[in-house]
Amino acid sequence: MFKNNKAFSGFSVNDIPKAKAFYSGTLDMDVSEENGLLKLQIANGSTVMVYPKENHEPATFTILNFPVDNIDTAVDFLASRGVKFEHYEWENIKTDAKGIMRDGGPLIAWFKDPAGNILSVIQT
Repeated sequence: MFKNNKAFSGFSVNDIPKAKAFYSGTLDMDVSEENGLLKLQIANGSTVMVYPKENHEPATFTILNFPVDNIDTAVDFLASRGVKFEHYEWENIKTDAKGIMRDGGPLIAWFKDPAGNILSVIQT
C-alpha cells in the first residue's frame, strides 16, 4: 500500500506571504499557493508542503537540505541575497567565518527561513 505512494513532507511557518517571498525570491524555488498552503517544488519531482500555524515554533533541527556542487559558491550566492548563516561549535568541530562546517563530515552550512526553521546547503 505505501511502497509506491507519493508521500511528501511538510512543515509550519507563522507567515505564509513571508515564506512565499523567501522560498520563491531568495531561494529561487518554484512555489505555488493553494488554499492558504504553499507547495515547494523540488527538482527530483517531489513537493514539500508549507502550512500556516498560528502558534508556530521553529524546528530545532534541519528541515530541508539543499545539495550543491560547491558550497562556497552557494553560501556566497545566498549571502548576496541577504541570507545570514548560523555559526555553531560542538566539541572540536565548528563552522568557519562564512558559516561552513568543514570538519567532521560533509561540507555544510545552516541558515534559517523567515519563520526560524533551519535549512542547509550541503556539498555533494
